[in-house]
Order: sequence, then C-alpha cells, then structure tokens
Amino acid sequence: MKVLVVGSGAREHALAWKLSASPLVDQLYAAPGNPGIAQVADCVPIRADATVELADFAESLRVDLTVVGPELPLVLGIRDEFARRGLALFGPTRRAAEVEGSKAFTKRLCQTYGIPTAPGEVVTSRERAAEVAKKLGLPVVLKADGLAAGKGVLLCHTEEELEEGLDRFFARREFGAAGERVVVEACLSGEELSFLVITDGTSVWPLPAARDYKRLRDGDEGPNTGGMGAFSPAPLPRDLASAILSQVIYPALKALAHEGRWYQGVLYAGVMVTADGPKLLEFNCRLGDPEAQVILPRLGGDIAPLLLGVAKGELASPEVAVERQATACVVLASRGYPQAPETGHPITGVEDAQAAGALVFHAGTAMTNGQLVTAGGRVLSVVGVGGSLREAVDKAYRAAEQVRFEGVQFRRDIGKGFADG
Repeated sequence: MKVLVVGSGAREHALAWKLSASPLVDQLYAAPGNPGIAQVADCVPIRADATVELADFAESLRVDLTVVGPELPLVLGIRDEFARRGLALFGPTRRAAEVEGSKAFTKRLCQTYGIPTAPGEVVTSRERAAEVAKKLGLPVVLKADGLAAGKGVLLCHTEEELEEGLDRFFARREFGAAGERVVVEACLSGEELSFLVITDGTSVWPLPAARDYKRLRDGDEGPNTGGMGAFSPAPLPRDLASAILSQVIYPALKALAHEGRWYQGVLYAGVMVTADGPKLLEFNCRLGDPEAQVILPRLGGDIAPLLLGVAKGELASPEVAVERQATACVVLASRGYPQAPETGHPITGVEDAQAAGALVFHAGTAMTNGQLVTAGGRVLSVVGVGGSLREAVDKAYRAAEQVRFEGVQFRRDIGKGFADG
C-alpha cells in the first residue's frame, strides 16, 4: 500500500519510522518532511496546511492512506477534503477537530455535558478577564482560544504576572487572532498526564500513557513550549485509567456525536489528576509531540492496518501490542526558543547519538550545502529505549550529549523523579 505522512516535525518522523517497518507499506511519502524523514520516505515539497494540494497529490498517486501529524491541517479540514474525493485519511473532520482548534468550544462542551474540568469563563476583554480572575482567585490560567503552537497558555501566580499576561493578550496582542477570545480558568493542582486513545467515534483503544514536560527549564521553570521531553510508561493505576475513560473520553465522544461532530482518529486528553479525580486540561486532535516519540517505539506490531481501519470508520481489534519496555525523550532546542529561536547552525553528532543506542527524530532541521543545520526551535528528539525507565533515561541523556550545535539547550530532569531502579 501507498502511505502519505503529513508534517515535518519529530512526531511525523516517528510516524514515518514506524510505518516504514510495516510489511504492508511498499511506498511511503511525506509532505513536506525533513532530512530525517527523508531517510525512510520520499519527501515532497507540499506544505502541511496546503490541504487541496495534498489531496491532489494523494489522488494522483492513488495513495491508500494518509496520516496527519500536526493539528493545523486537521483544524483546516483536510479530512473533509480527502473524504470528498474518496481518499482514506487518519484524523478527525474539521468540526470534530474544533476540540483543539478552539479552547472556548471545548470549555463550552465540558460545561454543557458535565465533563470534569477547571472552573472558568471565556472572555473577550481585558476588563472581564480581570473580573473572572478576581472571582476565581490566584493562581489562574489564561489560554488563547485558537492555535498558538503550544505557547498560548500563561500561568499567573501573582498580580504582577496576571497584569503581564493580560497585557500580552489584550494590549500587545502577542497571540494575534488566536487570542481574540481568552479562556480564564482556575489553576488545578495535581499530577499532569497525557492520555491518548485511538477511536472510530464509538470504540477506543488506549495508547500507552505518557508524561510530557512543557516548561523550558528544569523544575518546570521558564516559559511554556511545545514540549521539551516525555517518558512512557507514566504511572497510571488501573482505576485511574478507567476513570479517565468513563468521565472524560467516552462522555466527550458522546457529546461530539450528539452535536454532529463524529470523531475518528487520535483523541488526546491532557488531564490533571487532582484530589477530586481526573479533570480535563485540554483536548488535542492528534498525537502529541513529544509524546508520539515515546509512545510509538513502545508499540509492537504493524500499526498500518490499525490506522487504515480507523480512517475507513472501523476500529478493528488491533494486532498491536504494548511492549513492556520504557522510553524517554529529550528535546534538543535552539538558543532563543521559544520566543526567537536561532537557526542555521551546523549540527554534528547525530550518528554518534544513534551509535549510543538512541533513536533520533528530526524536527527543526534542514540540509544546507550538504550540511545538517538547525531550522527551528525544537531541533531533535533523542529517545532512549530500555528495560526500565532509569535505563531509558540514562540512554537518552548519554546520546543527547553526543549532539552538538551552537546554543543547544535541553532539560536535564526528564523522567528523573520517576525513574525506577
């Protein structure tokens, strides 16, 4: 079968790497891809958000399955465009993808259908935002309604941080159209967890639990990012998994179906495990990044039939097993990330990292005159795989130390508080 992977980041590299191992896949394409993906797939220069061009390409080559990595094409309606042409695509429709495309929509969905989440309100003015924040009490969270590349969430502990956050949204308009509506909500306390399922809208298949790290620096300090690392498995008692499924996942799917937004693909629930049980922080309409980089290596077997079945509307019993091994991902980022990442610096040591036993997934890289260089904020995901979390973490960090580029920065506490002996 012919398969097309849409996207250019480390998540898409991990997807392409996994699909390239399928005995059913005899031709693998990626659009636009990156230098790492080019090692396992034929890359074509079509942007991930060029939905019509991508459909033209898939139609002309009779692609059997398209797998979308990033959220933007899904929010723009790539599934709808492919469906109009009778093309199979793994991912939700535009209306279903609004669970990620609009935090205001998701807040309303939770409040209407009783899905547990933080108290909060959607506002459109600084004055109302300040009123809601005062009513809720500090700390509060400010969230841009629209897509903001994982950076539109501000945690405000003090009055000074709240004023600065309100300035960023309403005075400086740093988040543009994505910040025209703002969700102001109470800050939940507990353990944060990434809980992802594959679903055809009715049945679900939970993926291995993972924990990601969104802050730039050790100890969860610094600005929010798209993700600086992750590990799997995350501690997840069986009763907690059942609670998340029964209180969050199934009610959300039922609510979406009730509103004519039948959901098929990956549904990602960012959950805070509080003293009162699991509460939803956010929904994403695709695999997480860097969660994909630690989840996919733990799946044994062929994922192509699983994804194709969901794309055609039926989640068959997957012939995919979750391996007992552990994985840990360390994201290597450019200096200046997330505000103003530097690019164009030569990268060395990738082969040494791979020789140290790690998987290396490319994100913000490019080839310039035969030299691999930095081309984005998050540059590489270095993944260690081991029999224990400690082994996986150690392997990831040993490999990460082999990679060199000017201004490289990465967290040094990924998985450290959870690693076993």
